[in-house]
Amino acid sequence: MTAAASASRAPRTSRRAVQAAETRELIVAVAGRLFAEQGYVPTTIEAIASESGVALQTVYNSVGNKAALLSAVLDAAASGPHSPSNVLELMRKRTAEAADFDALIAVLADWFVEVHRRTGPVVAVIAQAAAVDPAAEKLQTARALQRLERYGEAAAAVRARGGLTSGMSDADAAAAIWSLGHPQAYRTLVGEAGWSVKAYRDWLVRSLGAALA
Repeated sequence: MTAAASASRAPRTSRRAVQAAETRELIVAVAGRLFAEQGYVPTTIEAIASESGVALQTVYNSVGNKAALLSAVLDAAASGPHSPSNVLELMRKRTAEAADFDALIAVLADWFVEVHRRTGPVVAVIAQAAAVDPAAEKLQTARALQRLERYGEAAAAVRARGGLTSGMSDADAAAAIWSLGHPQAYRTLVGEAGWSVKAYRDWLVRSLGAALA
């Protein structure tokens, strides 16, 4: 292939990639809205395709089945305005910028406030879907285990900043972070018990600080 031919093909390839990404983003946004408005079971892939203005097969090709759509909706909500950066990249950056133990505890507390406010409705849909759909139940379990695994990095960062002096292992520390920062804790305390977001954050700072010191 000549250099001229390669140069002419590159822009077309790039445009196709951009269009594919935009189509996927649209499908995920529509799926998220329909899941929130109608619930998981009543929302069909046909309805998502129709609302998105694409063919049914495009939904499968771009994202996948309903469980995959729900997973993508959760990812989009978690990333929020930071998209296309994923959550792991974002938190690694924030963790690296935390100068000491107290700063890292604040990073964790701020993140839980930020992410749960965005993902709360999606997490509720996943919980409802998991009760009736084995694929959604598998997604719920996989995401819980994913969070636990990722908090191992946070635990190591806490140790590097002088925490875990009680002898707690990184695995135990990851479990403590997972438990205190669990979406259900936010849902219960803020959504059902009537705590303010500030009260929730203050509780996180105290609880994480005490558990991980």
